[in-house]
Formats: sequence, C-alpha cells, structure tokens
Amino acid sequence: MQHDCKTIRHLLCAGAALGIAGPANAAFIDDSKAAVELRNFYMNRDFRGSESTQAKAEEWAQGFILKFESGYTEGPVGFGVDALGLLGVKLDSSQDRSGTGILQRDSSNQPQDDYGTAGLTAKAKMSNTTLHVGTLQPIIPVVMRNDSRLLPNIYRGAWLQSKEVEGLTLDLGMLDRTRYRDSSDYEEMVVFNSGARNIDLGNTTSSDEFVFAGGRYQFSPELTGSYYYGGLDGIYDQHNVNLIHVLPIGDNQSFKSDLRYVRSTDDGGSNVDNNAFGALFTYKIGGHGFTGGYQKMSGDTGFAYISGGDNSLINLLQINDFGNEDEKSWQVRYDYDFAAMGIPGLSLMTRYVTGDNVNVVGRSGEGKEWERDTDIAYVVQSGPLKNLGLKVRNATVRSNFGSDLDETRLILSYTMALW
Repeated sequence: MQHDCKTIRHLLCAGAALGIAGPANAAFIDDSKAAVELRNFYMNRDFRGSESTQAKAEEWAQGFILKFESGYTEGPVGFGVDALGLLGVKLDSSQDRSGTGILQRDSSNQPQDDYGTAGLTAKAKMSNTTLHVGTLQPIIPVVMRNDSRLLPNIYRGAWLQSKEVEGLTLDLGMLDRTRYRDSSDYEEMVVFNSGARNIDLGNTTSSDEFVFAGGRYQFSPELTGSYYYGGLDGIYDQHNVNLIHVLPIGDNQSFKSDLRYVRSTDDGGSNVDNNAFGALFTYKIGGHGFTGGYQKMSGDTGFAYISGGDNSLINLLQINDFGNEDEKSWQVRYDYDFAAMGIPGLSLMTRYVTGDNVNVVGRSGEGKEWERDTDIAYVVQSGPLKNLGLKVRNATVRSNFGSDLDETRLILSYTMALW
C-alpha cells in the first residue's frame, strides 16, 4: 500500500526554514554543548578456512565523532540547530584484508585512506514537543542506528516527538535516506537479507520512504509498555509491541521480564511474512546479572529490518541476530559489574546463543548455528584520563549453513567536552 505522508512532508518543508527563523539569543548559546569522541578501532575476523577466497578481514582505523547541540531561542516556539561531523582515517588495511565495516572501500574493494560526512539538523520546540529535520540517529524499536563500528550509521528525515503527558512519549516521523557506517554517501534504504531469511523483494529492491509512528508509556515505576509501527514503502509493514517489568525483590536484587512481539508483512511486491517472539528474563543480585532468553521466528520468511541499522530482536548479538526463517534460539548470559568489588568502571559480559530449526532453501535437514560473545570493558572514572574507555570484544560463530567465524575487536575511546 502507499503510505499517506502528507503531514510529515509538510513538517519537512516547514522545518527547512528553522535554521534562519528567529534571532540567536542567550538561551540558544548558553544551553549549547559540543563534544568530540576519539575512537581507535581494530578488528580481526577469521573466516576459519571457508570456501571464500578471503581468509580473514583485518583493519585498524581512527575515528573522530564531533557533536554540537545548540539551545533553543526564547519564545513560545524555540528554534535551534545540531551538527554532526564524522571522519574515519585508515591506519592499517589492504585489499585482501578489507571488509570489516570500519573503512570505506572503492569499487575494487580497495580501502580508502579516509572517509566521512557532516550533517545538520534543524530543530524546533514548543512546550514538551520537539521537531527535528535533517540528520537523525533514532533508537526506537522499528528503526535503530548502529554504532558497533568506527562510525555510526545515520539517517535523513523528520522526527516529531511529544512528551506532553507525564510518562508518555509519542513519536512520528519519516526517513528517506541512510548513510552506512562505512560510507560517505546517502543511499535509499534496503532490507537486510543475508543468511537464511529467504526474503524475495520482487521488483522493489530499495525505498526512499520509511514511516514510523508509536509510543512508549510508563504505567508505573516497574512497568513500561510500547507499540510502534514502521513501514518501508513498497517492501514491508511492521508492528512492534514490547512490555518490560522490573520487580524489586530485596536489597540489591531485582527480576526483569522483557517480552517482545513483532509482526511483519509485505507492502507491495515482496514476500515478507514473519512473526518474531522474544522473552528475556534477568535476575540481578549485587554486581551479578543472570539472563535467560527464548526467541522464535515463524511465517514464510525471516525477520525484516533496514540494512545497516540494528533491530529489536532479543538475540541480536555481536555478529548474528538469529532471525532466519523458522529459527528458534535460546540465550544464556552473565554480566558482572566490578564496582561491587570496589573497581568502578570495569565490567564483564559473556553470553551464548544457540539456534536451530532454520529453513535453508535447497538443502535437506534443519539449519543450526551458535554464537558465543565475551566483552570486557573499562572506563577511567577520575583523573586526567577520565572518560578514557577500553573495550575488548570477542565472538565465535559456528553454523552448518553459514560461515564459521572467529572475531576480535579492540576499541579505545575518549570523549572530551569542548564546552
């Protein structure tokens, strides 16, 4: 079906004038803030002797992420502007080791020496309602930016958010382009379709219109629920429901339940048809966190979402999301915050997910896979190196229908406020 986006398009046109409307004043300047993040990223992915001609992908790069946010001008409607600058610089790579997703490549897969982009966002605020037009980095259930590499992916569009009612957040917006995490260019949006998702897109392989709408409501301090709609024009429609409950059960103890259901159907020539159910339960005591989860795919295809971003599946891990057609997967996870031992800033996460019952077209028997992840992170809490962070991420993947992978990422980051 064709989405009726006249209202959102009108917001886009109106928002184009925000940057020149109204004089700059004290609030606009005094409430502004700027920061730069320096991110040094090394990644090694070993393909474990797969049939691919590339034995491994290994790259090292330096990233610069500059963010500026102005305040709002005074008056019934306040105006402002945000800016984002992204730059990635190659430190080590080669044509035969490229493809980690941290460096841009040319048509011959040669990694470029540097790449980047800049984005501006005009914004307006009236009461507790804001409108942003331009560069966006949404993190809502139906569309999520990905920030797992050197630079994040970003989107272009308009986003209206209202918090007029206490405890209720409403969102409405439209996106027309995305910029991948390893690219300088804006492109039309496509559906992630690797693995055994078995999605047939027909004649419509990309779209310049993604519409989202929905809201999140906090019923009580312990219970939060949300519903969101997301539609990639001509490809799929999606309805996302989430319910989170946190039960305090004693001193430094809690039990969290996270239930998610997503219904995806085709919107035109594709065959998208998927039900995704996920349940995640976490028991915390002191610095320990113990998690168990179950995720199930059903329908004629796997899970659909915009390529280059993240999704809301509970088993979205470092490499896989276990969203293939008919896949069932189980998760066990352990977290520890070393602040409980007097070492604030140090944390550990390890998890294991196994999936089976995958419908792999063209072969007999079910598809099976598993992934094991371990993260160790430390952020300096005080002194001249405050906010310096070091993270080591390791993942192992084994599959009878996809690639076997061993992967390590080393990330050194430092965020410095400019004012």
